[in-house]
Amino acid sequence: MDKLEDAQKMVERRKLTFPLAYGMDAKEFAGMTGAFYDDKKLFLHATGFIIKPGGTIEGAVYSTGPIGRLVATDTLMLIDYLKSLASQNKS
Repeated sequence: MDKLEDAQKMVERRKLTFPLAYGMDAKEFAGMTGAFYDDKKLFLHATGFIIKPGGTIEGAVYSTGPIGRLVATDTLMLIDYLKSLASQNKS
C-alpha cells in the first residue's frame, strides 16, 4: 500500500476530492475486504469498489490476475444509471 507521501502526491496530481487510503498492510487489507493477496509475490491484486454516498458498497470487482478491473467509462456509466434510478424513485 502507498506511503503517506505517495498518496499526497496522487491527490495533488489528480486533484482528488475524496479520501485516499495509504499505509495499510496489504495482507491485512485482503483479509478485511476479500481482495486477493498473492503470498508468493507478496502483493495485493487490484480490487475496486463503487461506494454510495452513505458509505455502503454498491459494487465491487475482485481481480486474481492481470485482468478484471473497474474501467473508468464503465464505472461512470453505472454511476449515471444508479443516479437515474434514484431520481425516478423520488418522483
